[in-house]
Amino acid sequence: MTSVVSADFIRRFTEVAKAPSPDLAPAALAIARMEYPQLDASRYLRTLDRMGDDAADRLATLGDDADLLRRIAGISTYLFKEQGFAGNRKHYDDPRNSFLNNVIDRRTGIPITLALVFIEVSRRAGLRIDGVNFPGHFLLCVHPGAPDGPAALATDGGQLIVDPFHGGAILSELDCRKLLRTHAGDEVPFDRRLLARATKPEIIVRMLVNLKRIYVRMRSFPQAHAVTELLLALDPSATTELRDRGLLAYHLNNYPAALRDLEAYLRFSSRSATGDAEGDDADSDEDEHKEIWEHVKALRRRVANLN
Repeated sequence: MTSVVSADFIRRFTEVAKAPSPDLAPAALAIARMEYPQLDASRYLRTLDRMGDDAADRLATLGDDADLLRRIAGISTYLFKEQGFAGNRKHYDDPRNSFLNNVIDRRTGIPITLALVFIEVSRRAGLRIDGVNFPGHFLLCVHPGAPDGPAALATDGGQLIVDPFHGGAILSELDCRKLLRTHAGDEVPFDRRLLARATKPEIIVRMLVNLKRIYVRMRSFPQAHAVTELLLALDPSATTELRDRGLLAYHLNNYPAALRDLEAYLRFSSRSATGDAEGDDADSDEDEHKEIWEHVKALRRRVANLN
């Protein structure tokens, strides 16, 4: 078996993920259907609606003049103290942390899925909160005066940064710098553009990439291959996903599919190369191409023998 998803599943997922609605939950629940084919998405959407209504009631008690910090704190108190959501530090790589249904049922998850709950509940409560594709640790940002939120003073350059994995903590720029160093070392310099709003497609892609990495570590290759199918459906030009789908097909002994993808990867990546890479990056790219080319030669021999 090469994949655990059908062409119809991929088509329906793509429709949901690319829908113009800002709602992230339907796409997240569609991802969960890979693992739970009989999942009743409407049940979890109703739960989010109910939590949104409850959170709106909490915000109403703060009064119309409550500033943005108090409103964010109100959402955080509701989710992390009253509802019991928390980061799963002990079993961070448990794949259930990546499925929205499990996160809602178990009240635990990783930064991006807890952020998704925060975003969806806040939106239903009338407060706009955006995701941030911060390296190694997904965050949230709130811009004072955003269309769906009240005007208020913000910290560190015009936005508030919220960490859903740590109970909705408000982060300063110094906190963000420390967080970056923890996850990326000194290789990635801090830039405020790292705190830019993430789009809906970017959030969905990050969820899928996280899940793929978990499956690969677990050697759950059919599931990892299925995730690459969804990633390529969202962005057919994603050459790294084309490469990964080929390598995963190789692990699944689907040699013709592996050969097609890896040949295409070499063709497309060579075509898009600018020739201006220098130093370690250029050497790394060259080494990777040599390695993939060795795979292609071996696959050609295998496929020829199959014929």
